[in-house]
Amino acid sequence: MANYILQEMADGMANKKKAPYPKMQTYTMFDYAQVIKRIHTHSPAFSEATIRGVIDTLVETVIDVLPMGHNIKIDGLGVFSLSLGFCDSPDDKDKSSYRHVNARSVNFKVDKNLLKTINRQNTFERAEPGVKRYKKLKTTPAQRLAKALEFIEKNSQMTLTDYTIITGLSRSGASQELKRFTSDPTSGLTTRGSHA
Repeated sequence: MANYILQEMADGMANKKKAPYPKMQTYTMFDYAQVIKRIHTHSPAFSEATIRGVIDTLVETVIDVLPMGHNIKIDGLGVFSLSLGFCDSPDDKDKSSYRHVNARSVNFKVDKNLLKTINRQNTFERAEPGVKRYKKLKTTPAQRLAKALEFIEKNSQMTLTDYTIITGLSRSGASQELKRFTSDPTSGLTTRGSHA
């Protein structure tokens, strides 16, 4: 059984007035090692080293193939494609002139059969009553940065989940704010590794 909560739309996210929508209740994030162990549990004929090798090779294939103008379809999973964007620099005063382009994101379109299988094998139950509403934050970015630095001073590191708890930001809002902080060398925050 999977759990969900009803979340109110933030201002400007929908044409409807604060329409609630179901949002998956997420408890943890499986890291790479946990994913490999889970695959090994489903297919014990393959060693964890073999599974790791196949996944690493898949990642390398995505890196090689997407920039050449190809999409990657994995039956039963979905299609990966590359999304591009302009990379603006402070010198780009004339927006009509040529600007550099880089990869902004990798899009993923899920295979419809995967969704059908998930829905066939699971029921979704409401985790808590009521609708979770967006609260206007009473703290400024500078105050939240100070809280983050204080947390790191006590605990030596901070995850994205820690930051959402100490600030009250949504996961996506916290992620965006941390990216802004870590891109500013004067903030005192740096990132390590590729996990949240």
